[in-house]
Amino acid sequence: MKGYKTMIKILFICHGNICRSPMAEFIMKDLVRQQGLEDQFYIASAATSLEEIGNPVYPPARRKLAEHGLSCEGKTARRMERRDYQKYDYLVGMEQFNLRNMMRILGDDPEKKVSRLLDFSDRPRDIDDPWYTGDFETAYREILEGCEALLKHITRNHKGGHNHVR
Repeated sequence: MKGYKTMIKILFICHGNICRSPMAEFIMKDLVRQQGLEDQFYIASAATSLEEIGNPVYPPARRKLAEHGLSCEGKTARRMERRDYQKYDYLVGMEQFNLRNMMRILGDDPEKKVSRLLDFSDRPRDIDDPWYTGDFETAYREILEGCEALLKHITRNHKGGHNHVR
C-alpha cells in the first residue's frame, strides 16, 4: 500500500447521511488510522436525499460510535452531487435503494465506482436503516464488517488505478 502516487477517495452514501454513512465514514477513518494509512485516504459521507441536510449525526448513531471510542463531532449531512463521481474512487451505498438513488443523481457509472458496502464482504447484502429498525448495534457490526472488507480489498488490489468489486 505504501508508495501509492494517488490518494484513495471513498464516499459512503445512505438516505439521509445521519446514521449509516457517517458511521461508515468514521469507522473507516479509524481502521485506516490504525494501519497508519491516513495520508493515503480521503474519506467522507453524503446523502441521496435533501431531508437531513445540515443536521448532525443522529444521536443513537453518535452514541454507538462513542461506545467504540469514535467521535463524529462537527459532521453534518450533505447531499451527494453528480461531480462527486469525478472526485471519488469508490461511491459506496448501504443498500440497493441507495444505489438506485445514487444512479438517479449520477446518471451513469462507466468506471464501476458504485457498490454496496457489503458487496466487498463474503456475504453481500443490504445494511438495514437503523433510523427505522432502531437496531444500531447490528448496523454498527455490519458497517464494520463492510469497512474491514473494503479496506482489505483496497490494500490487496489497488494498483494506483480504479479496482473494484470482484
